[in-house]
Amino acid sequence: MGFIPQEQWEQIYTDGIAFGPLGEDERKLLAEHAPAPAGGGRALEVGCGTGELAVHLAAAGYRVDALDLAEAALERARTDHPGATGVRWLRLDIEHDDPEPLGDELYDLVVFRLALAFVGDRARVLHALGRRLREGGTLLIITPLAATTPADRRHIAVDEQEITALTSGWKDVQRYAAGDLAVLVLRGPCAGTVVVERRRPPTGLAVTGALAVVTDASGRVLLGWSHRGMWELPGGKTNGPEAFEAAAVRELAEETGLLAEESDATVLTMLADAAGGVPRLTAVVRISRWTGTLGNPEVDKFLRWEWHDPHGLSCLGPTFAPAAQALAAVWPGTVPNLPALHSYPHATRPPAVPGESPEAERRREAMVQAVTDGGWAPSTAVQTALRTVPRHRFLPETDLADAYHHDLAVVTRRDDNSRATSSVSAVWLQADMLENARLRPGSRVLEIGAGGYNAALIAEVVGPGGRVVTVDLDPYVVNRTRRFTTEVGAGTVVAVLGDGALGAPAALVPRGGFDAVIVTYNAWTIAPAWREQLAEGGVLVVPLEIHGYTRAIAFRREGEVLRAMAWTHCGFIRDAGTLGRAVPEAVLADGGLRLRFEDGEPGDTAGIDEALRGPRHEVATGVSMGAGVYFGSLQLYAATTLPGFCRLAAVQDPKDGVTGIGKGQDAPAILGDASLAYLACVQVRDGDRPEDKEWQWVVRAFGEQGRGLAERLVETVRAWDRQVRADDNGKHTDPALTVYPAGASGDLPTGGSVLEKGPCRLVFRWPARSGQDRPGTAADDRGSGSA
Repeated sequence: MGFIPQEQWEQIYTDGIAFGPLGEDERKLLAEHAPAPAGGGRALEVGCGTGELAVHLAAAGYRVDALDLAEAALERARTDHPGATGVRWLRLDIEHDDPEPLGDELYDLVVFRLALAFVGDRARVLHALGRRLREGGTLLIITPLAATTPADRRHIAVDEQEITALTSGWKDVQRYAAGDLAVLVLRGPCAGTVVVERRRPPTGLAVTGALAVVTDASGRVLLGWSHRGMWELPGGKTNGPEAFEAAAVRELAEETGLLAEESDATVLTMLADAAGGVPRLTAVVRISRWTGTLGNPEVDKFLRWEWHDPHGLSCLGPTFAPAAQALAAVWPGTVPNLPALHSYPHATRPPAVPGESPEAERRREAMVQAVTDGGWAPSTAVQTALRTVPRHRFLPETDLADAYHHDLAVVTRRDDNSRATSSVSAVWLQADMLENARLRPGSRVLEIGAGGYNAALIAEVVGPGGRVVTVDLDPYVVNRTRRFTTEVGAGTVVAVLGDGALGAPAALVPRGGFDAVIVTYNAWTIAPAWREQLAEGGVLVVPLEIHGYTRAIAFRREGEVLRAMAWTHCGFIRDAGTLGRAVPEAVLADGGLRLRFEDGEPGDTAGIDEALRGPRHEVATGVSMGAGVYFGSLQLYAATTLPGFCRLAAVQDPKDGVTGIGKGQDAPAILGDASLAYLACVQVRDGDRPEDKEWQWVVRAFGEQGRGLAERLVETVRAWDRQVRADDNGKHTDPALTVYPAGASGDLPTGGSVLEKGPCRLVFRWPARSGQDRPGTAADDRGSGSA
C-alpha cells in the first residue's frame, strides 16, 4: 500500500500497535447493506490487519478471503482468532502483487476498512476489485474523514475531493456515517466514462496544446484527478514556437515530476476540435521512456496522480475531453461514445513501448499451456510466438482473464445493429491455423482480415527475414492494427485498407507470390486473388462455409488447383466484402421457422406450411451417440452428398412443438414437393454421469413425399456411421476436396459431389472405410457441434 512501505507495516504489527475496534454502528451498517446471501456468500477484506472484521463477516455467513501485505498482521490475526472458521488468511499487496491467490471466483462483498488511504492507485484498485464482484455485489469502504481527523493523522484519512474521485465511474454510490467514519457503499463498477470540458473555455483565436501519454512497467497509463473534478493526462498549452514533443515533456515534468527526453516523445496524431467556440489543436504525444519518481508538484491543480489499466478506461467517470480522445487514439476501443472530431495521424512508425504486469505473464503462460496440451500448437515456433506476443495489448478494452482465455473469441467491433464485425479469435484456433499454414522463418504471408494479434503471431514465427501484409476493409480496424502492432514492436507487419477479396495491392505482392495466405473471416467462396497471389506449393488457410457449416481448411496450391490438406471445425465473423453473400431463406410457420439455402438458390416451398400442419412421420436411424460425441462431420457429409440440402432453423420456440427444434437451433434438411424431412436428435437414456446418457438420431418428415425423403436421410446417417464416423472424435474421415476455377472441366475427379460457389468449383469425394483402411483423417475436427 503506497504511502507506508511493507517493512514499516511489519514493524507496526510486530510492535503490537492496536487499531480502532469494529464499532456497533459499523456492524449495523454491514448487516443492513451487505448481508450474506441466503446459503452463504463470498467476501474479500483488503487490509485485514488483526482480523476482527474478517471473523465478523465469517460469523455473518461469508466465506472470507482476508488479505494484508504484512505477514506480521496475519500472524496476529491467527493468534487472536485461533478458532476462526470460514476465513482464509492471505499475504498480498492488492496494489502491486499478482492477484493469483484470489483465483477467478467472484465475490459478493469487498471491504476496505481503515485501509484505503494507504493505497496509491485507488481508482484503479477499486475498479479492478469491482470487476471481481458478482452481479449486484457490494464494495464497501469504511474510512476516516480528513475533516474530523487530527492534522498529525490526516494521512490515514480522505477528504471530500478524494471521495468524489474514487467513487467516479460507479453506478450506485451511497454514503453513511458510523461515528466519525464515512461508510461508502458502491455497486456497479462501470458507469462509463463521461467526457467533459473545463468550466472556463480557452480564450483566443485558437489554442494549441500537447498531451503526454505515459505508461509504467505494467503498461498502465498515468492520469491525474484535477481540482476541476475530472481525470486528465499530463499536458497543456504550447509556449510560442515550442515543439509539441517539447511541450509534452515539459508539462510531464512540471505536473508529475517524471522526466523524459524529446527523442523519446513521438507525436502520434493531431486532434482538431473546439471548446467554447474556440478551435483547438491537440497533439497526442506518446512517451516511450522516462525516469524519476512520480509526485504531485502542482498541488494547486491536481489532487493526485494514478496509474490506470487500459481496460478500465471505459469506467473512469468524468474525463477531460481531449484526454479521453487521446486515450482512444493510443488504445482504440477503450473509451466508447466519444464526440466526433478530426484526427490527423502523424507518426508513420512510432517506437515500441514495453510494459506488462506479472499477472499478464502468468495468464499468458497458462494460455500457452492449455493450447499446447490441447494439441493445437505442436511446433516450438508457434508455442514461442504465443509465449512472446502479449495478447492483452491487442485487447486493451478487455480484462486479462478474458484476453488470455484460450477458448474465447473477443469481439472488438460492432455495427449500428450491434452485430459483430471484427474480433480476436480464440487463440487455440489461431494457433491451429498457423500450424496448418506451415510457416517458417523468412515466409511471406498475406493475412485477409486484420486485427493485429494474429498478424503479430505470424510476424514472430516468420522472424525479421519474413514479411506480413494484412488487409481489411474497415478503416477503424486497420488503424487499430497499425497502432497495436507498432506499440508492441511487430515491425514486419504492414496493415492495408482494402477489400480482402482483391488480395494485397500489387506493389506489396512478393515476386513469386506469398508463401501463405491466411483468411480470418467466414468466406462463402474462395477469391481468385487468394490463389493467384499464392506461390506455387504455398498454403491457403480459409474458414470456408459449406452450406453454412464452416471449416478452416488448409489448401496447397498446385497450379490452378487447390487441394485440401487439413480441416478444423470453427466459426468466424462473416465476410462483409464484395464476395460476401446474404443467405436466401424462406419463412415458414408464421415466422417461427426458416428454411436456409446457404448455397444455391432457394427451393420451392409452396405447400410446406400446410404440410407442417399435417401428420409428422418419424423414422429412427438406429444410430446413437453418447455425451460429448462430435457430429460435425455428419452435418458436412449430409450437406455435400444430399441433393436439395438446406437447413431448417427455428427463430422462436414453436407453440405447438411440431418440429421439436428449439429457438436458435437448426437441423439438416431436404426439400421435396410440398414435403420436408429433417434430422433430429432425441435422448433415449439418461443418467447421473455423462457416460450414462445416450441420444439417437431420428428423421422427422411432413408431406406426401415425407416418407421417401426420410428414407434418404436415414440412409445418409447410416452411411456416415459406416464410412465416416470414428470412435475417436479426432479421427472422423474428411472428404478429399479439390477446388477448381469456375467453369473448369478438365481433369475433374469422377464420383464426387460438385458444389458451385461463384468464382470457384468445389469437388468433394468421401472415401469409404474398410477394415484398417481409414484415409483422410482429421486430427483437429473439434469445437462446436458436440453433444
